[in-house]
Amino acid sequence: MIEAHDLTKRYGSKTAVAGVSFRVEPGTVTGFLGPNGAGKSTTMRMIMGLDRPSGGSVTVNGKPYAQHRAPLHEVGALLEAKAVHTGRSARNHLRALAATHGIPAKRVAEVIEMTGLGSVAGKRVGGFSLGMGQRLGIAAAMLGDPRTLILDEPVNGLDPEGVRWVRGLVRHLADQGRTVFLSSHLMSEMAITADHLIVIGRGRIITTGSVREVIDRTSGTTVSVRSPQSGALAQALVAKGGEIVSSDGDLLSVRGLEAAAVGETAAANGVVLHELTPTQASLEDTFMTLTAGDVEFQTTTSQSGVSA
Repeated sequence: MIEAHDLTKRYGSKTAVAGVSFRVEPGTVTGFLGPNGAGKSTTMRMIMGLDRPSGGSVTVNGKPYAQHRAPLHEVGALLEAKAVHTGRSARNHLRALAATHGIPAKRVAEVIEMTGLGSVAGKRVGGFSLGMGQRLGIAAAMLGDPRTLILDEPVNGLDPEGVRWVRGLVRHLADQGRTVFLSSHLMSEMAITADHLIVIGRGRIITTGSVREVIDRTSGTTVSVRSPQSGALAQALVAKGGEIVSSDGDLLSVRGLEAAAVGETAAANGVVLHELTPTQASLEDTFMTLTAGDVEFQTTTSQSGVSA
């Protein structure tokens, strides 16, 4: 378990993390979301004892990371995949880490096999691709068979097979009762991997909850309904408490009413329907809505459709 209480980090006059409190429970995959500069990496570094908090506290499995006698057995982390001596082979890098905790060579071989590094384990890390570097970072995080796993952008640089592998790995670890805390910019992947979300912006927590709770709370459900009598239907739906989000010919987009209520309203008013489809916002759309005012660099779209 990871517990943060009023965790704060300042760099001079800049506050990177401002009094955040949260709990990452065992047996769940908790996604940590936020735009660039939101404070995700700083928070993860404080959890790992790499940055000293300016205020508040954070513990892993009941203690600050530095107080664990054998930290690799408590928490494994991937924060910077390239933080490896480029002249070492992957195998020697893992052996050096294992030696600090008396971890046997057998376990090194196991994580090499687990992460698909067998064919390149004897090669120097300096020649690794980004994806291979990510796999090595995950292997290092898993070396001590830890109860808690912290992964910062673990699928960055991985091909589809690698992304699917990471998804299966973290789900398997959570199913074993371990604590899994990960960040990712791939919203579609987070939507199907995470059990719980923590969304942060400008160093403050914006919202928390399950994926469905966060989406429903922010965006809700929209119903697409098509009718040759769209004008009459729109009036009836508004009278029923619905909101017409958009109208395009005979197609209406309605918010505030469930699909069943839209159909019943149409039937009660003698309106013919050609289509009735409930649609829920994606996690990506919800994330953009939640963090619209918290991005460091805001792009705009010109009339030509090119971002600037």
